[in-house]
Amino acid sequence: ENISDFSLNITDCTQVVVPEEVFFTVAAAGILENLLILIAVVRNKNLHLPMYFFICSLAISDMLGSLYKTLENIFIILCKMGYLTRHGDFEKKLDDAMDSMFILSLLGSIFSLLAIAADRYITIFYALRYHNIMTLRRALVILAIIWVFCAGSSIAIALFSYEAATVIPFTILFPLMMFFILCLYVHMFLLARSHTKKIASLPSSTVHHRTNMKGAITLTIFLGVFLCCWAPFVLHILLAKFCPHNPYCACYMSIFHVNGTLIMCNAIINPMIFAFRSPELRSTFKKMFYCSR
Repeated sequence: ENISDFSLNITDCTQVVVPEEVFFTVAAAGILENLLILIAVVRNKNLHLPMYFFICSLAISDMLGSLYKTLENIFIILCKMGYLTRHGDFEKKLDDAMDSMFILSLLGSIFSLLAIAADRYITIFYALRYHNIMTLRRALVILAIIWVFCAGSSIAIALFSYEAATVIPFTILFPLMMFFILCLYVHMFLLARSHTKKIASLPSSTVHHRTNMKGAITLTIFLGVFLCCWAPFVLHILLAKFCPHNPYCACYMSIFHVNGTLIMCNAIINPMIFAFRSPELRSTFKKMFYCSR
């Protein structure tokens, strides 16, 4: 709907439509996979650590993203069948609620990635003081603050999304947070490289260092996947707000369904990375699937 008739008349780009069956299949897979992550962390007491709680926060954000697209498609189907109108008061509130869920998913993912990056930074460079700095209680407080802030921001942005003053800070927040996380990673890897020679003579420290660097590499993969899956949709929001009638913008917005599918693919890929990179999670999954102790 963001592409007006005028835009369609001045561009040769055809609207790319993803079948509804694909949407529902990808969304269901994303919800189930992230639900498995949450169950695994709850069941395995060895995973009751700040890092895995931050990972659970990211999993919840991914589930919200998949749930948002599922509800949005159900809403569109009901509109096509005539059960709902596009401009009714109830439908407007429902649309605001879904938009709020989408923004909550995006903000939750950004701040969860930031918390994970900060946790990895402390683990690598303050290993001896890590358990004093990042306690379980402190991690829970951080998560509570993150989700309260994200919930309040998502409601405010959804209610005033028609205001440019609201859209601009929201879209600026995305690259700023990503830039901050990238700077943190670059600083982390540069320091780690300089420390490698210093600890080369200490076998136990080397093993610990390699383990922490493995965690940093895993989170770098998360960041890359997140950017690839979310950036196209954020760009769509900007173009829809500021140049909806431009033929080039309209051409890009014709792949709206593809960008939405990428968001849900992020929810599928992240759990796979968890399972592939974490031996503890792999062991927990095996016990869950084979019902063994």
